[in-house]
Order: sequence, then C-alpha cells, then structure tokens
Amino acid sequence: TVLSEKPTTFTITVTSEAGENDETVQTTLKFTYREKYPDETPLYEIVSQENLDDDDVTDIIKLLGQQAEENLGMVMIFTLVSAVQEKLNEIVDQIKTRREEEKKQKEREAEEEEKQRFHGTPVTIENFLNWKAKFDAELLEIKRKKMKEEEQAGKNKLSGKQLFEMDHNLDTSDIQFLEE
Repeated sequence: TVLSEKPTTFTITVTSEAGENDETVQTTLKFTYREKYPDETPLYEIVSQENLDDDDVTDIIKLLGQQAEENLGMVMIFTLVSAVQEKLNEIVDQIKTRREEEKKQKEREAEEEEKQRFHGTPVTIENFLNWKAKFDAELLEIKRKKMKEEEQAGKNKLSGKQLFEMDHNLDTSDIQFLEE
C-alpha cells in the first residue's frame, strides 16, 4: 500500500506459510525511500505484527539492517521482503519444533510419574525383616480371631453324631420324610 509520493512511503504485509495447525505469523513493514536510494538504505519499521514475540521482532529488524547494508547500491526492497519472508517461515518452524519438544517433555514427565507410581520401596534386609514381623503378627491375630469364632460357634453347635445320640426321633425322620 502506497502511503505517500514525496518521499515515497509504502507498506508491505508479509505472511509466513501456514504451519501445522494453519498457524501463521505476519508482519507489516513500512518502507520510506531516502533521497539517495538505492545508494542509501531505506527507512524501515515494523508497523504491525501477529503471533510474533518481541525477540522475533528484534531479530527481523536486525535482519533488515543487515540485508540493507549488504545490498547498498542495488534496488533492495524485494530482497528485504524475501529475507523477512524466510525469517517468518523459520519462526513458524521454530514454533512447531517448540510445541513438539513440549509434547515430548510432557510425555517424558508422564512416563517418569508412571515409573514412580510403580517403583516401590527398595527391598533391603532391614525392610524385609520389619515387614515380615508385622505380617506374622497380622497372621497370628487373624488366626486367633478365627479360633475364637470357631470355639464360640462350636459350643452352641452339635455334630451330627451328637444330635442322633441325643434325639432318637431323628433315627426314623428320614424314613418318615421318604414315606410322605
């Protein structure tokens, strides 16, 4: 977009190629020709930008300065814009790489957490003997409870032989049941 004729001032919007998720970075450059252009570098500035960090903007300004110095004496706007285009594409690639690294880092952290979850206490002789003592005490307590329950249940409950000896009606009860 041409902004003025004297001095010649115009803007060019440069957009990177679309990244993985259709991400783009964009900047609008404003150029102003000086009287002795192309023997003198044009004035340039970044008017606006999208999805760029301050460091990226600083890098683009440095790149423009470097390219302008290298191309003194030649028409250079196309070269400057092409260099910015390449830089924006690099930035998109860096964003993609950064996201992939973050994803890998999260996967590594999740893997470490998983390992920690399944990684128990290392077994040493001391640990084992302490555990064994507690385990044996728990087993002994369980056996005692079971024996007490059996004793209490055994006092009230008679065996089959004892029942037949006490009640002689049971001798004929099965025959009566079959006859009915």
